[in-house]
Amino acid sequence: MKIELNKAYAKEQMKAQLALMQVIDPELGVNIIDLGLVYNVDCSRSSIFVVTMTFSTPHCPLGDAIQRGVHHAMSHAFPDCLIQIDIVWEPEWNFDMITEAGKEALGIH
Repeated sequence: MKIELNKAYAKEQMKAQLALMQVIDPELGVNIIDLGLVYNVDCSRSSIFVVTMTFSTPHCPLGDAIQRGVHHAMSHAFPDCLIQIDIVWEPEWNFDMITEAGKEALGIH
């Protein structure tokens, strides 16, 4: 998830990113930010946050659990806002999307 610090909602996006770092992929034991599963958090609409994300595969067996984790983390960080989660398949997730911290946690060099 890329945050442009000169944008009007950068502060909210940073807070959202920190919240989403608490959501751990149950299979891999790494947070969804470092796995590169979160593409964007749109907070430009009043009281609505839209999390655009993906899974490592379309048939991710724990996708529902991850979505519940996202909703819980975002609702806790932004209690007065509606949280919408959009699951997308483009761009297709790949290992290059994992951050260096995520690769280290997975033992990928």
